[in-house]
Amino acid sequence: MKKLILLIFCLAIGINVNAQEKKTNPSYDAALAKKYEADDNGMKMYILVIFKTGANTTATKLESDSAFAGHMANMGKLVKENKLIVAGPMGKNDKNYRGIFILNTKSIEEAKAILATDPAVKAKLLDADLFNWYGSAALAAYLTEVDKVRKFK
Repeated sequence: MKKLILLIFCLAIGINVNAQEKKTNPSYDAALAKKYEADDNGMKMYILVIFKTGANTTATKLESDSAFAGHMANMGKLVKENKLIVAGPMGKNDKNYRGIFILNTKSIEEAKAILATDPAVKAKLLDADLFNWYGSAALAAYLTEVDKVRKFK
């Protein structure tokens, strides 16, 4: 009897869940979703890059300064190419993590090719761990606003 009641209860829950329809978002913009390559949940795959201190610990200040100036210039180029969506440094930590990128690419292989163009990575001042990451497809929209919130260039 208990098994029968449990079966009926489970069936009733299943029927109720299946009967609920997904409601269409009244703010949905199909053209914008297409532009940002969003799936039906408004999400897409990116590559999350976590930079850490690289193997080169003997670079001179001049070499390091030059490589990191190139790193910053490369970031600007990647933003213009719509490859770099988010970037930023990390605070001091015991893991030697230095910063993150969120790259607008679907494959780790393409992300590795992108990172190979970075002077700080080439100089082995930075090393990177790469992960597939599923996030909001609208993340790239913040790039159109970033200059409006920073006071100095």
